[in-house]
Amino acid sequence: MPADKEARPLASPWKEFLTELDGMLDEPLELHCIGGFVFTYFYGLPRTTGDIDYYTAIPVNLNLDEVAGQGSPLHTKHGVWLHRVAVANLPEDYATRLTDMAPGGFNYLRLLVPDPYDCILSKLERNATKDRDDADYLFRSQRLSAQVLRDRYKNELRHNLIGNVEWHDKTLDLWIEIFESQA
Repeated sequence: MPADKEARPLASPWKEFLTELDGMLDEPLELHCIGGFVFTYFYGLPRTTGDIDYYTAIPVNLNLDEVAGQGSPLHTKHGVWLHRVAVANLPEDYATRLTDMAPGGFNYLRLLVPDPYDCILSKLERNATKDRDDADYLFRSQRLSAQVLRDRYKNELRHNLIGNVEWHDKTLDLWIEIFESQA
């Protein structure tokens, strides 16, 4: 967990949705969460989201779309859902830096979130305005280092990117310029 943060309780309808999901489980489920839910409920970004994007679910044999995905009974009841993100780029060692979002909050469910640098890098490839704005918020609110962000990109992400890698390099440079100009 970021040094200046304490675990905060989940708000409705997330608390009820996740508590009911946890009650349906008979074995541990670990979700590696990314996206707006993490930015909003873990890092405090002031916006709303209707889903929990997750990159990985362990174990992988659960049909989470059927149980808690869009259109599921849990979604219908609570108005929120789980969304498996099929394509996302995270640094190689992101899993070693995950933090439990709600330690002890559930019997079987663990919501794990990437550190702020990994969250920013997960949004780099899509590069939508919302992604850049989310990344800017996180960079400034967590007082991140441009050098650490560059190093993480260079050492753990860049060599795994597909397509025009120089475009991603320029995107990162532009984002850091924006982040630092507003500091």
